Amino acid sequence: MASAADQMAQNISLSKFAKATDLKKRLWFTVGVLIVFRLLSYVPLPGIDPTVLNELSQRTTGGVLDFFNTFSGGSLSRMSLTALGVMPYITASIVVQLATSLSPTLAAIKKEGESGRKKLNQYTRYGTVGLTAVQGYFIAVGLEALGASNGMQAVIEPGMAFRIAAVISLIGGTMFLMWLGEQITSRGIGNGVSLIIMAGIVAHLPTTIVNLMEGGRSGSLDPIKLVGIVVAVAVLILFICFMERAQRRILIQYPKRQTQRGMQADRSHLPLKINTAGVIPPIFASSLLLMPLTISQFAGQRVAGQSKWGDIIITLNQYLQHGSPVYMLLYGAGIVFFSFFYTAVVFNPEETADNLKRYGGFIPGIRPGKNTEAYFDYVLTRITVIGAAYLAAICLIPEWLVSALSIPFYLGGTSLLIVVNVTMDTVTQIQSHLLAHQYGDLIKKAKLKGGRLR
Repeated sequence: MASAADQMAQNISLSKFAKATDLKKRLWFTVGVLIVFRLLSYVPLPGIDPTVLNELSQRTTGGVLDFFNTFSGGSLSRMSLTALGVMPYITASIVVQLATSLSPTLAAIKKEGESGRKKLNQYTRYGTVGLTAVQGYFIAVGLEALGASNGMQAVIEPGMAFRIAAVISLIGGTMFLMWLGEQITSRGIGNGVSLIIMAGIVAHLPTTIVNLMEGGRSGSLDPIKLVGIVVAVAVLILFICFMERAQRRILIQYPKRQTQRGMQADRSHLPLKINTAGVIPPIFASSLLLMPLTISQFAGQRVAGQSKWGDIIITLNQYLQHGSPVYMLLYGAGIVFFSFFYTAVVFNPEETADNLKRYGGFIPGIRPGKNTEAYFDYVLTRITVIGAAYLAAICLIPEWLVSALSIPFYLGGTSLLIVVNVTMDTVTQIQSHLLAHQYGDLIKKAKLKGGRLR
């Protein structure tokens, strides 16, 4: 039987949406911020020749930078102010969270509540500036060497002045995107950073579809492969939706209490999602891989053929190309690691068991306290294994098939996972706002009727 909240969610109509003024403001604010993000992706770095850069980027397609370019919505190929996107911020967040788990000092700061959270956010911002500066410098150095073998120059006036200007511009673009993401989270709808990443992927989607259709029209792509891609994408989306809704429900029972029908026991369920970590593990894993690969890719263009280290960097880049076995192995290991790590951050079995014990709740057949904590840990570990395997399969198998079959389709499993997951979370938040608006109307009507009765 559906609950009252589920029934009300089904009754949400467009008329209710039109009356939800606060929700409409939040949606328009989110759309406006995403439009600003897309406009910034077309503002080039100072000192770049866009025509030469466009020609060189078309010659050097393929590899890990195409994957990074998809995440940034084409900003990297245009070398815009937002070329690095929010990846440095995500990497800094990973470092701070890992340090919090390992350092007693940072762990104590985290327990300080709101003030501790602000301190950790400040450390994350400092880390974002540092990582962006390092990546920005190597990108600037690589841009100066880009096209040298072809007699072309993407940078109008190479030198230290260009490098400093490029680093400052990239830091400003990344920090501004980070601020936009925080504004979406607080004043808009959904998680700001995830929406920015999704917007970059969706912006690249029309080009991917057009290239795919053009390949089918020209005959360069087998029609059977084309139909297979469409069917596979549809099945993948349905499977992602199913797995993201899947949960393990643990029965929670409370002591019996006296009611009009006699002594009755209250029962509820504690839902544990199969994929508790959500879309965070693929984003974290790709962010950690893309940072060193971006540095080595651009640094290798600078020192290629000049020394033994240059040849080593070029060889390393070839082994770590997007779709290579080494890259897939590292990416899969990162997804599994962050699935368990982020699940441990989100769900604390000890705290949950203590809260149940405090309010008199217990799991039938399990003693409260340490036994309940051990049971939560037992269940969570096993469903996280399923969730991690699901994420790794969704992210790696489509990438491997695209690479093995040589299909020019760059919207892989990771991108689809992010788009579907973020869309579902955003729709859920919209429904929550509409439900809150409906409940608010009911309360107002009840108060008005009560006033008339008096």
